[in-house]
Amino acid sequence: MNWVPIALLTALSLSTADALTKRALKDSDELIVAWVRWGYALPFLAVAFAFTPIPALDSTFWLSVAALLPLEVTALFLYVRAIRLSPLSLTIPFLALTPAFIVLIAFILLGEVPSLQGLFGIILITVGAYALNAKEALSGVAGPFRAIAREPGSILMIIVAFIYSITSTLGKLAVAHSSPVFFGAFYPFLLTAAISAFVIYRKKVTLVFSRPRLFIPIGFLMAVMVLTHFIAISLTQAAYMISIKRMSLVFSVIYGRVIFKEMGLKERLLGSVVMLAGAALIILS
Repeated sequence: MNWVPIALLTALSLSTADALTKRALKDSDELIVAWVRWGYALPFLAVAFAFTPIPALDSTFWLSVAALLPLEVTALFLYVRAIRLSPLSLTIPFLALTPAFIVLIAFILLGEVPSLQGLFGIILITVGAYALNAKEALSGVAGPFRAIAREPGSILMIIVAFIYSITSTLGKLAVAHSSPVFFGAFYPFLLTAAISAFVIYRKKVTLVFSRPRLFIPIGFLMAVMVLTHFIAISLTQAAYMISIKRMSLVFSVIYGRVIFKEMGLKERLLGSVVMLAGAALIILS
């Protein structure tokens, strides 16, 4: 079976869910939409989970999950808020920073020196981030970076990318002490339970059922993203699959233009492609 189309479906499902999330945020609470992304995915994931063998789960697995949940919930809230505050084309591409942060953290904490390919990847990501706001260079060389600082959604998504650099490591540990398919099917249930606590505390339970025609497709697409992710990753090396999945950055820029009429398509598309190339170099190094 060819894994590339499946990985591309993973990317397309994620970017489409992001676009629908932004549309839902026009008339819905951020907390509710954060819950919707995973809560409405559960019925679809439950079918897969029913056929997934449950491995022996040791204390390392549960400690990893305990560390993951607060970070993932925080990242999810920031992710949704970033999408609300700023254009998709100026938020989603910054997720390409996650592998760069992983390299930097490994260097600072473990003294691991990145390869030449990894360093070039970081340079490409920086150039791509600069290109996202290339027109601001008319006000000076530092103009594009000042534009990033002025865009609240960009800043929030950079924080999300940093959190994901930590959770990706914890997630690998949890998978090593369970199984990829089990963790992929089971973890969304835990994440939804954690977010549900906030929904119940804020007394907004009824709101999660307020817009089923929009909410159900978001959940379905997130479920498709999870399932195709693990199907594709079982057919090839994880690094190759993740590199293709990052095409979601490009798809999101296109959605931003087509659906939300966001401006600056050329520079933002160029910037996202360059950032994607940089992330791929780091992942494959």
